[in-house]
Amino acid sequence: MKRGKKYLEAAKAIDRTATYDKAEAVDLAKKAAFAKFDETIEAHIRTGCDGRHAEQQIRGAVVLPHGTGKTVRVLVFAKGAKLDEAQAAGADFVGGEELIPKIQNDGWLDFDVVVSTPDMMGVVGRLGRVLGPKGLMPNPKAGTVTMDVTKAINEIKAGKIEYRLDKSNIIHVPIGKASFTNEQLADNFQTLMDAINKARPSGVKGQFIKSITLAPTMGPGIKVNVAKMSS
Repeated sequence: MKRGKKYLEAAKAIDRTATYDKAEAVDLAKKAAFAKFDETIEAHIRTGCDGRHAEQQIRGAVVLPHGTGKTVRVLVFAKGAKLDEAQAAGADFVGGEELIPKIQNDGWLDFDVVVSTPDMMGVVGRLGRVLGPKGLMPNPKAGTVTMDVTKAINEIKAGKIEYRLDKSNIIHVPIGKASFTNEQLADNFQTLMDAINKARPSGVKGQFIKSITLAPTMGPGIKVNVAKMSS
């Protein structure tokens, strides 16, 4: 794969054979962001889980102390008083059954997170084929199937992110923007790692976190010292 001049320039500052402690890795990830837009800094965490076994699946959510730097659009499926509550709490879109054809037939997906009250999951379930592959299906483990829609909306708007294993047993999550201070990114990163370490499935044998890489959207990856991230 051919890399651009700016990418190669950014990669020069990084020793591919080394692993860096948290502070250095965050600093390098910020410096490696060379695009004209405010790049997202992402953490890619390779685990020792085998996601084919249900008991080794990881899925959860954590509120990053400094948010993600992204404006998140929230869609809430609810009815009755819960509709009004969702609107009052600042949901971007609220509705029920009438939204199904809009999403299913018209391909409307102008939202980033879907929250549903439990009594609406029968309706939302019909959107499984559309929302599932995009990771938008509400889930109790992520706190997006709940009667407390106000709390769900507030947390999401404050910087709540969801983490889960992909097919290669890797977790990919944003920890902020390149414009964040080093301290903000380091705080968010540590909060995320604490949550993932707590979510370790009991069935995992051997090393749980195999490797951690921080990378800006367009730039090269920086390997993080796994042993030091537990401190």
